[in-house]
Amino acid sequence: MRAARQFAQALAQQQLLAQVDRVRADMYGSLGATGPGHGTPKAVILGLLGETPEQVAIEQVAELLHRVHSQNRLELLGRHAITFKRNRDLLLHKDKTLDYHANGMEFRAYDNSDKLLLSKTYYSVGGGFIVGEQTAEQDQISKDPRPEQTKFDSAAELLAQCERQKMSIADIMWHNEAAWRQQADTAAGLLKIWQVMQQCVNNGLQQEGELPGGLKVKRRAKALHQQLLQRPEAALADPLSALDWVSLYALAVNEENAAGGRMVTAPT
Repeated sequence: MRAARQFAQALAQQQLLAQVDRVRADMYGSLGATGPGHGTPKAVILGLLGETPEQVAIEQVAELLHRVHSQNRLELLGRHAITFKRNRDLLLHKDKTLDYHANGMEFRAYDNSDKLLLSKTYYSVGGGFIVGEQTAEQDQISKDPRPEQTKFDSAAELLAQCERQKMSIADIMWHNEAAWRQQADTAAGLLKIWQVMQQCVNNGLQQEGELPGGLKVKRRAKALHQQLLQRPEAALADPLSALDWVSLYALAVNEENAAGGRMVTAPT
């Protein structure tokens, strides 16, 4: 979604948007091999429309996609309408990869005489981060701004820094984040992430029916939630009962992820 939106923005910035007649998007590697199951085509279309993972109205996604598919028409950044046919303009290459990374994608824009207006290559490198082809060729994407006294690149180095600086792990992390932004901004960002995580769990506990993807997998979190709520109070005496709730929350997020809901990606 980020890459597609960035490409559409590049067209606008170079004053090419009004000349675009069609856009072609090619997905390679794992993006092509697992595209429909992992929602890649949906994300590309939403990105071309100008949506972002943080701001897209989840409840409107199905309608936005239906409109594009039923009309064979897409409004780049919500501003310029082009013809868009899913099977012609969004190609999933299951057995091809680009040089830098398995998650590669190419975007091309053409005018009404089929002249190439702009072409860009992006790589999805994990955690929602994307890099362009020129950046990918560099050894380091950006300079590391962390102060030497709190910098670490392994768990062993982290523990050594804690001992050396007489700081907790949390203190070390605060100092390193301060190299990127103000502490208040970091705190606000963390709270936003926490709110999205909580909403994701709550959404997963409330939804039911089949998950998309064609495998006819039924949601289970809501029913399991009701079962746990009906447990006798004595069952809470078992310390392992907490794990049932942890597993329930994980399942709720898992199902929201499979349904294309908004969630937070993070190391387990």
